[in-house]
Amino acid sequence: MPFVLPEQPAEADLVAKYFKVLADATRVRVLELLDEHGELTVGELVRRLEQPQPKVSNHLACLRWCGFVARERRHPNVFYRVADDRALELLAVARAVLGDNAEHVASCQRLDDGGC
Repeated sequence: MPFVLPEQPAEADLVAKYFKVLADATRVRVLELLDEHGELTVGELVRRLEQPQPKVSNHLACLRWCGFVARERRHPNVFYRVADDRALELLAVARAVLGDNAEHVASCQRLDDGGC
């Protein structure tokens, strides 16, 4: 289901939509790989993620549009890197908070059912 913003979105609406970008494990993994390696091509990400190229490209487009990653063309390749290290800091904080709540998050059926 798409995340639809109100006509006049409040800051809370925009923050919620921002977190939707991180609500996908593949996109989080892309950011982790780029953090680990500095920069990677789509082909390298496809191999490391073991996912089809169109799917990886779609995730990269989302991450790029929302300012998480940047790209640089160096013929014949396009290299992706993390655009803002604060996104990595955000993931680090999420991991720290998760460390205290992992069991609850893993067993939360309300998230699985879309009830949260």
